[in-house]
Amino acid sequence: MSRWPVVTLGKVAALPRTQIQASGIVDGTMYVGLEHIESGGRMLDALPVAAGELASAKFVFEPGDILYGKLRPYLAKITIPGFAGVCSTDILPIRVSEVVDARFLLHYLRQPSLVEWANARSAGANLPRLSPKELATLPVPLPPIEEQRRIAAVLDHTDALRTKRREALARLDELTQSIFIDMFGDPVLNPKKWELATLGAVGTLDRGVSKHRPRNAAELLGTEHPLVQTGEVANSDGYILSTGQYYSDLGLRQSKKWPAGTLCITIAANIAKTGILMFDACFPDSVVGFTANPSTVEYVRVWLSFLQRTIEASAPESAQKNINLAILRALSIPLPPQHLRDDFAERITRTSELKAGHHAALAELDALFASLQSRAFRGEL
Repeated sequence: MSRWPVVTLGKVAALPRTQIQASGIVDGTMYVGLEHIESGGRMLDALPVAAGELASAKFVFEPGDILYGKLRPYLAKITIPGFAGVCSTDILPIRVSEVVDARFLLHYLRQPSLVEWANARSAGANLPRLSPKELATLPVPLPPIEEQRRIAAVLDHTDALRTKRREALARLDELTQSIFIDMFGDPVLNPKKWELATLGAVGTLDRGVSKHRPRNAAELLGTEHPLVQTGEVANSDGYILSTGQYYSDLGLRQSKKWPAGTLCITIAANIAKTGILMFDACFPDSVVGFTANPSTVEYVRVWLSFLQRTIEASAPESAQKNINLAILRALSIPLPPQHLRDDFAERITRTSELKAGHHAALAELDALFASLQSRAFRGEL
């Protein structure tokens, strides 16, 4: 970066906040909210809205504008939609001048160090936000425009490879559910008339244990006994392979260690997300452990994936959504014969092996992208 001039974002890009009242939004206008942007920039199901559908004023954006999520913790939600429309006022449109390539700036803003820069400067008690005035002070390296385009092309290409790997993983997830339906039919309608049982009768269900308060007391933590939290279950992609947290011997005494092969089911915040423990571990009482024979555990994991959204939508909400052990134990589950569950588990194991290969390749691409990103904005690419 030292060999290029450095300017503030406000010198080379505008931050237009042209508002349109809800009553002025015409039928068919494209709307983008924070829920339509993944961290990393992929767009999710942004659709035209009907006149009168939106309840409040929105910002107007143009094709080529960068949309920047200003609400913490969504400061990595940055994308270029490529069409005109309106967006949430928790999203700032950025309109580059002729001296900046939009995709160069997009990749620059997505760097973890820049997300941390924005996090540190967000303000507000309940929902901290990055102000447009603060964003305009962001230092931006300014190589020649052709160099910007070259850097953007290299990062675009590597990012596209990562996207293809993620798409392959998503198709394998769909394959898992397709195998289930092919073998057992719709898990709700039960067209093959399998025997019904309650989940509590199929295996053992118990909550994790975390008796000590506060739960994060320093003396509870150590390096001896793996501790799996709700977020690790929710993000496990079906199998919990590692954890970054551990209990001390004192932490274990106020908890409980579950064996590898236990199906973890979240019952707070992220509802009915699942992951099979691949090592012995403790978990808190916001997670339920289900134990049975291995093929039944695999069957229940995939069966719950069909029901997850329904269970989450029906969960009572106070400070946060949650369900209790009684609700899980009472769930009615179609129960095919054991030999079919064994066959299903074998098929899923083969699919999981394919997924492991894709995950390894994606990890390599993520590391390559991070390296290229770092080198690019230091002027070393």
